[in-house]
Amino acid sequence: MARPSLLTGEEITLHLKKIPNWELSDKTIVREISCGNFPSAIGFVNAVAIYAEKINHHPDILIYGWNKLRITLSTHDQGGLTELDFDLAQKIEEIKI
Repeated sequence: MARPSLLTGEEITLHLKKIPNWELSDKTIVREISCGNFPSAIGFVNAVAIYAEKINHHPDILIYGWNKLRITLSTHDQGGLTELDFDLAQKIEEIKI
């Protein structure tokens, strides 16, 4: 399967309008999430992992504190943001915390 190409700055700006909980950070998009407790944080990570594996696009996930997550998306082999990142971000938005 061909990997998607990098998005332009204008395309990134348009995509970010659809996912207001995400912030642009250099060549990535990042979201901080607080869950109710540690098990729900791990459950959220597992839900992300299942979908990420299906589309073969894996985020960087940091679990910190006892209930907080930082999810960072970038298409590593392209060196920046592609449609895959915004597709995954939108799917993450649909997961119930």
